[in-house]
Amino acid sequence: MLVELPEYAELHCLSNFTFLRGASHPEELIARAAALGYSALALTDECSFAGSVRAHVAAKQHGLKLIHGTELRLEDGSKVVLLATERDSYGAISSLITAARRRSSKGVYSILHSDLEALSGYEVLALVVPGRKIGMDPVFSRLFPGRAWIAAELHGGSNDRARLAELRELADLCGLPLVAAGDTHMHVRSRRRLQDALTAIRLGKPVAECGRDRAALQFLA
Repeated sequence: MLVELPEYAELHCLSNFTFLRGASHPEELIARAAALGYSALALTDECSFAGSVRAHVAAKQHGLKLIHGTELRLEDGSKVVLLATERDSYGAISSLITAARRRSSKGVYSILHSDLEALSGYEVLALVVPGRKIGMDPVFSRLFPGRAWIAAELHGGSNDRARLAELRELADLCGLPLVAAGDTHMHVRSRRRLQDALTAIRLGKPVAECGRDRAALQFLA
């Protein structure tokens, strides 16, 4: 008997436009997601919409729904993924990206929790990705009422069960639901060596010394 899998949309996905982190082109990610039968894919490069045009063209070719978004690392080390639902929310996120980039030197950006106030009133969706030390600013539930979730991103590690329990506890405390996401860095497992090399270059040390900074097997599957 064939088991029908539930529909899945990847909501947190980096391409090679996230320099020295993503190991696949936007077109490769779109093609792989379509081949796997995903209902949609969100391209969420870090503080950037640079890969959106290529992803848009590829998504039209493959008949896959594309969600435009971005990943932002906040000053406390936590991350938030912002997803646009229509033109106005896309413009609001674009303005936030521009402000964060202009505040810092080329190649980096700076963003505070207070900067997210600029998104108030727009139909922006937010996925909060807590850091290794579980914790979260209540600003998310206030700024994104009914439009914020805590991302549960598990990659087959030894501590997945404990991590999920912590996330569920946080969700109950904050009153925000959990949503599954992948924090995808590559479209297939075979890109792992390239992704490890990119990580080593970014950190300026050998792959063998990168330890926990190496991404887990974050590929579309």
